[in-house]
Amino acid sequence: MDKKTLIILQTDLNAQLELIKLIDQKLQDRAEGLTPEDTIRLESTAYQIYNLYNAVEDLLKIVATYFENNITDTAHYHTALLRRMTQTIPDIRPALISADAFIILNALRGFRHFFRHAYGTAIEYDQLKINLDKALNLSPLLDRDVNHFLQQLTPT
Repeated sequence: MDKKTLIILQTDLNAQLELIKLIDQKLQDRAEGLTPEDTIRLESTAYQIYNLYNAVEDLLKIVATYFENNITDTAHYHTALLRRMTQTIPDIRPALISADAFIILNALRGFRHFFRHAYGTAIEYDQLKINLDKALNLSPLLDRDVNHFLQQLTPT
């Protein structure tokens, strides 16, 4: 990758990471004092988990666009994108996310699917709490993984 393209990629990734951090902060704010009886806060927290996953998926799409962007299995696109980003593609790019981040993101992908299609379904506190704990652990892993990815791309 030439220097100019690398700078643009770094800028795009950093901008998306900033957006992810803003959503993560909203998530932390909404989750503070969360109780099973507070349905408004439960729904707001669920919405922020949904937003967090989507923002991270957009980060993955940025990398896919710069490097290979040819996931053709549209029925399993979200899963394929996650898996692809755990893989180093020889002579093209290093892996973007670690196995630890993948596990969290894959669980949040499932929650995102539920939330997106849960018309009229109440948010269950216990299920939300499981996904909330995962979501709150994601940001440090993501920062570490993206920094490692960028270091591998930067010529020494």
